[in-house]
This record gives sequence, C-alpha cells and structure tokens, in this order.
Amino acid sequence: MAVPDFQTLMLPALRLYAEGETKTGPIADRLADAFNLTNEDRSELIPSGRQRRFANRVHWAKAYLTMAGLIASTGRGSAQVTNLGKQVVADPPDRITIKYLENFPGFLELRQRKTPTTDATPLTQPDDDRTPDEVMRSARDQIDQQLGQEILNRLRAAEPAFFEKVVVNLVVAMGYGGSLAKAGKALGRGGDGGVDGVIDEDPLGLDRVYVQAKRYAAGNAVGAGEIRDFFGALDQFKASKGLFVTTSHFTSSAVSTADGLSKRIVLVDGEQLVRLLVDHNVGCRVQETLFVKELDEEFFES
Repeated sequence: MAVPDFQTLMLPALRLYAEGETKTGPIADRLADAFNLTNEDRSELIPSGRQRRFANRVHWAKAYLTMAGLIASTGRGSAQVTNLGKQVVADPPDRITIKYLENFPGFLELRQRKTPTTDATPLTQPDDDRTPDEVMRSARDQIDQQLGQEILNRLRAAEPAFFEKVVVNLVVAMGYGGSLAKAGKALGRGGDGGVDGVIDEDPLGLDRVYVQAKRYAAGNAVGAGEIRDFFGALDQFKASKGLFVTTSHFTSSAVSTADGLSKRIVLVDGEQLVRLLVDHNVGCRVQETLFVKELDEEFFES
C-alpha cells in the first residue's frame, strides 16, 4: 500500500506511545508493520534524499501530538503519553486529524502564535494531509513551474543565436564543454554540416557531443525526419553521440526513431530544457534561501 499520510498515523502512534516510554524509531517500525508496508514503501525517500518518507511522516505525527499535549518528551530522546493523551486513547475518535487537535487549547495557541519572522497562518490546513515540508516543496514546485514557463516564452521569442548561447551556458553549467569561452566558440556555426555545434565532453576534447538546437514555437513539433537528418550529420562527422535540444516537443515517431538508431541521440524538449535551466541556475537566480531544520535526536540522547 502507499505510505500513509501523517494524520492517518497520529492515532496509531498515540496508542503505541500509551504502551510506555519509547523512541521514534521503534514507533516507526511498528507502524510500518501495522500498515503492512513493503520494503520499497519503507525505503522511499523524500525529494532531498536525506530521510525516508515514512519516517518523515511519523516524525510529523509525533510533532503534532506533542503540540496538542497528548505526548511529551522525556528528555532522553524518548516520549511518552500524557494524562490528556490517555484520555484520548480511552475514548478515541475514528481518526486524529488537525481539525480534531484544534479542540485542545494548547495546540490552537501554538498554531496561531506569531513570531517576528512568521504570520499566524498555519502552513498545513486542517483538510490537507500533507506535512508542512511537503506543502513547502509543493509550493516550490509551483514556483519553478511558473518560472520555467516564463523562461520558455522568452526563449521562443529570442533570436536563434541567443538560444544557442543558452544551450552553451547550460552544457557548461552541467560540467561539459570545458570553459564557457571554449564551448561558446564551438557552438553557433550556423548549421555547419547539419549540426549547430560541437561540445567537448571532457577538458581535453577526447570525446565530443554534437548539438542540434531548434528554437521552435509550442505547436511546431520536431519530427522523425529531422532526427534522421541529424543522424546523417553525425555519420558525416564520424560522431557516436548527439544532443538535440528544442523549445517545443518531439513527436512519438521522432522519439522512436531516435531510440532505434545506432548512434546515441539524446532528445531534450522544452519541458525538460527549462527544468535543467532552473536546476542549474541558467537564466534564473536564487532570490532567497530557506533553511528547513529538524530536531537533532542524537544531541538530546547524549
């Protein structure tokens, strides 16, 4: 089954804490068993790659139960149920949710408390099963998606030479082409021999990638014929690999044609292009950095 959301985990977690003082790790293991999670479910990572998704959601379930005063830390990296928590376990709801926890004054006070750096709007709403960090990642993805569309619109309206310059900056940012000056000199030959340029795959130029850059409108797809033409150009240069970049998209026949050729041709469409540009800070810049921190359990166990 899929990894349960953190609100679904709160009542089962509270019942386990009611059995006696314990740490989060054993609670997570017992909950994983109770929900019949597979090894794949248990090993699934959050986008940062630094924590397992299930453990992250157990952490947030514990955090919200603590905010409501249903469990309390014992000061040794462990927690146990409070008298208030025992009352809930004795007469439980069908499901503990954020809405349910708002019945406890301590929880409501913490949710609405203002600080110099935040307002009173809770990050996670009562009808939202996502954890606060999942909400933040979703908001970041929406911002990146909007930014990507703006970048794509600019590229489609720009001159072909500028688009080639963008490709140069991207491949250099990804670690190819040696220096920006060297890569820039290699690209932009105006379709010389059926390619738009050559990018060194290593500083010595022992291996090279031949590039085709097509600045097309959204509705003007790259077809199989253009892929075959590029393949012929690669053959002319005795090249073994090529990179075909476009601001539009590839037809299904273009994709299948590229997959079936004897030379490796990587296709990068407009959607993937802007994702790479954003990931490598090409054509955009970091406006603000937000640090998401978590409790250091080992610090409090020492």
